[in-house]
Amino acid sequence: MSSSDSHGRRDLNGRVVAQGRLARLRSRFSGGAGGGPLALDDEVVVVAGSDDDAIASSVALDASSWRSDEEVILRHDLELPPERVAEAVAVAAIDGYEVVGDERWGSRPGAGDDRLEVLVLARVQLLDAMHLSQERSRMASLGSRHGGIARRWSVLQRPSGAAGH
Repeated sequence: MSSSDSHGRRDLNGRVVAQGRLARLRSRFSGGAGGGPLALDDEVVVVAGSDDDAIASSVALDASSWRSDEEVILRHDLELPPERVAEAVAVAAIDGYEVVGDERWGSRPGAGDDRLEVLVLARVQLLDAMHLSQERSRMASLGSRHGGIARRWSVLQRPSGAAGH
């Protein structure tokens, strides 16, 4: 199931959290387009990211403008042989990742090796340093198992001060 198919806040593993009756009632009265669950097509900005494997997730998040109480879009840019992309996409989809094939968050990066293709994967979730480290490791493994690499990661959130925040 893709994140665009389901509605509701997500947990640290990207799964939709069932809302209780009180939370549903509260959300009806609070309104505000920016206050609802985050989606991959929402207006967002990069608040953290790196292409350096040596940087600890906690250090990168501490040095950023990431807001820990709000959902994020976690984006990973991988470089893979073209013939392995479909298989990697299928594996990533098991964990709720979707392919981002457009330039909604800026121009797409080029591959460092012309024999490889850039694959951008993203999902909505809550985030902390431990789960960011886990996802970075998962993507590094995915890249390696499919003959490529995880090139960079980014954390995106709604602009600070957006409606509902």
